[in-house]
Amino acid sequence: MALVMHTYKGNKSADKALIVAEYVGVKITVPSDFEMGVTNKTPEFLKMNPMGKVPTLETPEGAIFESNAIARYVSRLNGENSLNGSSLIEYAHIEQWSDFSSLEIYANILKWFGPRMGFMPYTAPGEEAAIAALKRALDALNTHLTSKTYLVGESITLADIITVCNLNLGFATVMTKSFTSAFPHVERYFWTVVNQPNFKKVVGDVKQTDAVPPVASKKAAQPAKPKEEPKKKEAPAAEAPKAAEEEEAPKPKPKNPLDLLPPSPMVLDDWKRLYSNTKTNFREVAVGGFWEMYDPEGYSLWFCDYKYNDENMVSFVTLNKVGGFLQRMDLARKYSFGKMLICGKEGPFKVKGLWLFRGPEIPKFIMDEVYDMELYEWTKVDISDEAQKERVSQMIEDAEPFEGEDLLDAKCFK
Repeated sequence: MALVMHTYKGNKSADKALIVAEYVGVKITVPSDFEMGVTNKTPEFLKMNPMGKVPTLETPEGAIFESNAIARYVSRLNGENSLNGSSLIEYAHIEQWSDFSSLEIYANILKWFGPRMGFMPYTAPGEEAAIAALKRALDALNTHLTSKTYLVGESITLADIITVCNLNLGFATVMTKSFTSAFPHVERYFWTVVNQPNFKKVVGDVKQTDAVPPVASKKAAQPAKPKEEPKKKEAPAAEAPKAAEEEEAPKPKPKNPLDLLPPSPMVLDDWKRLYSNTKTNFREVAVGGFWEMYDPEGYSLWFCDYKYNDENMVSFVTLNKVGGFLQRMDLARKYSFGKMLICGKEGPFKVKGLWLFRGPEIPKFIMDEVYDMELYEWTKVDISDEAQKERVSQMIEDAEPFEGEDLLDAKCFK
């Protein structure tokens, strides 16, 4: 069967079907003379794909476009095989992860990478939203892979091929090591799969990007204005280079607004040391010391309760979820202290937290940068209410039982 893949060299979406072909023993020819912007605008190509997009697969039975559809087609050319699972539920899960990685991961990588390369308009809020959505998707994938080598079953399936090809765009362009290190199971999974022999035949040696590319300069795209002859009488023109240098000089990094708040008698590091070093009489020494130090003018206390506790049916998944949240809170370490309690002997487990933040409100940069914040209900503590004050004390000391339930675990952020 003659199969021809119309695409440009290096198209990571086209890699999906080419890798599948290696697994099922199918030959696909990729013409070397394809020219993006030319070949895909010809009447012959537009008959196969009216959108003029790539990849497009030409088969004796007709053309197919959309990379996932092409990969699914190729995966079945030599009959049923392990790439499509061994049962109806496995097949459904393969479809599930294939769609998830395309809609939640690949789409947000494009929204991050595309504007930086000038393929679409760049806005800082748009990029921040794309990165937040991508982090949330990778966190879900990371949790799923905590105890799994592959997405479905015990061997590579179509879901792994599609997902790793989708991830490959991110690893190669914008997802640096400092970004992906927050998702260790995704990292392990990606490098395990992408280094399989059938992958390497198609993608070669994959390298992770060292830096996020700078935003494409709008000025570079504008035609240069013709130079005007300088007027002889305008001697001050010699000052122009100096002015340009001043404009191009790097601006000092703006201070965090929390650093500009009036000094507080409560020194956060002193409290963290007291908490860490108290080994006996914790309630009297550490908790009592906290209330002596606490400055309600310079700091605020907050309870948080996870909104979706009914989903917390598996203990290690719940613990990983909380661990990931604390990891992403690292940017707030200088300004906060937190306790997270996971309550219950069996699912659904309840996740409850206590946080101390510098300032009278939850800092805006934390709300903006840590997407997990929206997964919790946040309630400011009223320390004039003795019941709330006692709840704070119990959460600091990991009191058990807490509100009538055993503690599965208690995590501290300090």
